[in-house]
Amino acid sequence: MAAGASSRMKLEQGKTDDLSNEEIQQSNIRTKGLISIDKAGRPLMDYLLFNAKQAGYKTIYIITGVDNSLFKTFYGDNNFGNSYRGLTINFAIQHIPKDREKPLGTADAVYQTLEQYNELKTNSFTVCNSDNLYSIEALKSLRLFDTSPNVLLGYSRKHLKFPEEKIAKFAVMNYDSHGFLIDIVEKPEMSALDDFRDAQETLRVSMNIFKFDGSLFFKYLKECPIHKLRNEKELPTALLNMIVDHPNSTTVIPIEEHVPDLTSKEDISLMKTYVSKIDLSNW
Repeated sequence: MAAGASSRMKLEQGKTDDLSNEEIQQSNIRTKGLISIDKAGRPLMDYLLFNAKQAGYKTIYIITGVDNSLFKTFYGDNNFGNSYRGLTINFAIQHIPKDREKPLGTADAVYQTLEQYNELKTNSFTVCNSDNLYSIEALKSLRLFDTSPNVLLGYSRKHLKFPEEKIAKFAVMNYDSHGFLIDIVEKPEMSALDDFRDAQETLRVSMNIFKFDGSLFFKYLKECPIHKLRNEKELPTALLNMIVDHPNSTTVIPIEEHVPDLTSKEDISLMKTYVSKIDLSNW
């Protein structure tokens, strides 16, 4: 998913002393996944695509806004069927309703993608953010999981190396002794957090990475209501509506690792340090 407005990144906030003028300029005009993060000028999305390929994925759908010319500069001129380093890259457009200035949310992004690519309505697919660098192991665990039709990763909150105020905004989840999702709540109240601890007293949070069965999930994407406070159609809402009708259809995979991300300008230097240990020279 790469159609977001990137409004937090474009705000002048955080530490920028160690960023070049070019990096600051990119952070102000580019979508986050296309910000260069290494000496060769590769964007974050290159590293995410590399991890996806290593995890066994072959076909990628990049969800963008109407103007996706910069994406095409990196990943292929065609709307679909582009060949990129052993991957097939397709583009989906999340159109913004005429009465809005920003996209209608993550559930709408995935819904519009399925409308544009009918094959996804009858197949399983992984959904993730373009500004998070998920590990090869995390991506592979979703691709290979086949015990239930839908899966999400439940990240241990204590293993995420983010400031407390940032983690507090993530969705938390409840699941039963068999691992089936019971509840997921965006931006929960601090007073309610203890209700979401698992059997090991661990809080599990969502980093917006899921695997869905299109034949089951499409209906709930299409009918997803707009959140009253955030004024968007959100994936957790569609997911919750689905498990009401189909209990035990979604499994939580516990995972204990960090997920580097780009949210604000100060994250760029952190990401550059992280990817400096990854060798893409032969990719």
